[in-house]
Amino acid sequence: MSALIKWTPFLEPFEEMDKMFQEFLPTVPSSRMMQGGFMPAVDMYEDKDNIIIETQLAGIDPEKVDISIENDILTIKGESEKKSEVEDKNYYRKEIRRGSFYRSIPLPTHVVGDKASAVAEAGVLKVSIPKATESKPKTIKIETKK
Repeated sequence: MSALIKWTPFLEPFEEMDKMFQEFLPTVPSSRMMQGGFMPAVDMYEDKDNIIIETQLAGIDPEKVDISIENDILTIKGESEKKSEVEDKNYYRKEIRRGSFYRSIPLPTHVVGDKASAVAEAGVLKVSIPKATESKPKTIKIETKK
């Protein structure tokens, strides 16, 4: 019987550390494995007026995803459907992640979180957040008294 190999295309810094510990101490579960969750990959870009974040939601009900913005940090969390697994399956690979997920992303500029919008289409969640208009410096005229 062969061991399962976890597919990790892009590792976050803490996932890299977890992976290193797993290689040296395979009997000790990683912090992410103990939590039973995962961090979804995201794309973040901007257009003239908005910061846009996209993440894949394949197999996840958008109604069960919570999105919040606080202090210019976007948080996406939820849970993917846990389908019943058959114990007697002899997996060659098991790469599909199930369970809870959480991602907190610092945004590159000030945003207006109250006016954010989110759309789920074809398994992709797209969050659009308007950038805050930068306040213009106020010019103060100095009065001179003679």
